[in-house]
Amino acid sequence: MSEHMITWDQDADGVVTLTMDDPQARVNTMNERYQDAMDAVVDRLEAERDTVTGVVLTSAKKTFFAGGDLDSLAQAGPEDVESVFALTQRVKGQLRRLETLGRPVVAAINGTALGGGLEIALACHRRIAVDDPGLKVGLPEVTLGLLPGGGGITRLVRMVGVERALMEWLLQGTARDARAAMEKGIIDEVVTDPADLVPAAKRWILEHRDDADAAAKPWDVKGFRIPGGTPAQASFASRLPAFAATLRRQLHGADLPAPKAILSAAVEGSQVDFDTASRIETRYFVSLVTGHTSSAMIQAFHSDMQALRSGAALGGPSRERSTITTAAVLGAGMMGVGIAHALALNGVDVMLKDVSLEAAERGRERVGALLEGRVAKGRMSREDADAVLARVQPTEDYQDLAHVDAVIEAVFEDVELKDSVFAEVEKVVGPDTLLCSNTSTLPITLLQGPRERSQDFIGLHFFSPVDRMKLVEIIRGEQTSPRTVERAYDLVQQIRKLPILVNDGRGFYTSRVYGTLVLEAAALVEEGVDAQRIERAARHAGFPASPLAMMDEVSLTLIQHIRREEEKAVAEAGGERPVRPGERVVERMVDEFGRPGRAQGAGFYEYPEQGPKHLWPGLAEHFATGADVPEQDLQDRLLYRMAIETARCFDDGVLTDAPSANLGGVFGIGFPPHTGGPVTFMTHREGGPAAFVARADELADRYGERFRPGGTLRQLAERGEGPGR
Repeated sequence: MSEHMITWDQDADGVVTLTMDDPQARVNTMNERYQDAMDAVVDRLEAERDTVTGVVLTSAKKTFFAGGDLDSLAQAGPEDVESVFALTQRVKGQLRRLETLGRPVVAAINGTALGGGLEIALACHRRIAVDDPGLKVGLPEVTLGLLPGGGGITRLVRMVGVERALMEWLLQGTARDARAAMEKGIIDEVVTDPADLVPAAKRWILEHRDDADAAAKPWDVKGFRIPGGTPAQASFASRLPAFAATLRRQLHGADLPAPKAILSAAVEGSQVDFDTASRIETRYFVSLVTGHTSSAMIQAFHSDMQALRSGAALGGPSRERSTITTAAVLGAGMMGVGIAHALALNGVDVMLKDVSLEAAERGRERVGALLEGRVAKGRMSREDADAVLARVQPTEDYQDLAHVDAVIEAVFEDVELKDSVFAEVEKVVGPDTLLCSNTSTLPITLLQGPRERSQDFIGLHFFSPVDRMKLVEIIRGEQTSPRTVERAYDLVQQIRKLPILVNDGRGFYTSRVYGTLVLEAAALVEEGVDAQRIERAARHAGFPASPLAMMDEVSLTLIQHIRREEEKAVAEAGGERPVRPGERVVERMVDEFGRPGRAQGAGFYEYPEQGPKHLWPGLAEHFATGADVPEQDLQDRLLYRMAIETARCFDDGVLTDAPSANLGGVFGIGFPPHTGGPVTFMTHREGGPAAFVARADELADRYGERFRPGGTLRQLAERGEGPGR
């Protein structure tokens, strides 16, 4: 089969076009078929070198090359160090032989080339790409807990220098379109028409057939020096400490192995010859591949992401997909504006409804402001922005909604208000209109109860700010039909958001688990722990934002309101809801000190007009007692509290699949990305799920029963499993 992975076509001028096209996969990856085919191709090129004028390397897929075989890499463990090293060296050896063939080799990049795809292109002597905004090139391995192990670090450092390679490409995993990559010196030429791609590559080869330098990389020529210098030079060495300081600042003290390994491989590799640098790169790559962090991140951002995008929970990609062309958004506040912007940006005509035409028009103006931001950043042309804004029509009249395919309500979190707007909507819309409520806490079953078409009613929980947050939580009510679920899922994907699917319950999944994070931080304040230690521990644990600051953002009054609503519901059922750790701090902050959150300019933080925010000094005065909670316990209390509540969501039937739990945790409520999400955090660790349960029991014994794992989780741990798998 491997012989069909790369086809050989030699023209009358002696130029060989190698076309990669894996017959058994949607995209090309560095799997065994590729490795076998590349071995055969390079053997033939070397054997027939005298008849070869040059080589064009391209792809028959929509993408040029997708990268490494992540499914295989995710299975590697500490016992696989030698085999992973040998495999990596084999792949790199093939590219090195191509690079030193003595004939010019051109990468004709017809589609996205990320990770291993760009590394293949970097091994060529020239890179030509199609000028398509959707085509991206980059080395995103750091986002999977890895580093570019196919020569990406070694070659980039020699092409643009250590500093630029690190800051512009490697440490952030940045992807750029062809023109931006050309400005950065990675792409050599762009063509506007895909049909011109291979001819342009052949033309360059023929123009340089007698130029020996065209068939050699600069680092293979005597006298080569790395741009910008190396640590052997005093001027460079004096800047070297700043690299590590910048990295620490970017990581906020979190102990993430991949960025550190990338920095080390780049700096160390710059001080030796190419082949030695390549082996250094391989050793760091192997250490990451066989570690726990990369397997956790690959599980979440590759395997789980594929599951959500394919709609695995709904039967996979084979089912018939639906689309909408028109939608109504009820409420022209911040959320409504964000939703209308997302819809219009993806080709949907939007009726933006508010209580008055003036309010709706102000909402449309805010949509325009979001589009202006895209124009200013060069992400959209003026003409395209005007066309998108033209899709948004303001209105105050429910009759204007009669023709829409979907309604998304984004009014204030009040049951009576939501009931009233949907009662009006149901009078005018058609029988097939999808009815969606953007609520973060109110049970969907409660909201759909009075509806005439309760089977068409579903929750769509968008996250703020909508234009930057990719997640949407889809909530099934008890009466929501399967077809409605499918249509909602398709709508979310149509507007290029990431859908997770959950069942009903107060707070659903994300709001419920998020509440445990911020309340645990408040509980630590309540126990007398210095607030600065709490915030610092969260950042060291890998949270993208610190919990007391996050509580200020959502407002302490909202947390107070949710508590009182829960108390009311429990009382109506004849019970009594106990006060939870941390809630008394929230009450005091709001009622005693008048500090309800950032919107009012005062919460756990001060928000001066001049200068950055800072923790309120009153926290030390009124709460801190110097309580000595160990640093690891501080981090684990935040992580485990969220993970334990995630497991309880499975027990309660709110969650049914691990991908929704993992990516909902990471993209919705800030669970540290390097853990792979809450479920993966419970399973992908040294000692497995049993070690998670044992540590949770330690925390429960020390800090309270809220950390005690339930029976289901214990049973799964005994079998070495996690929830939702």
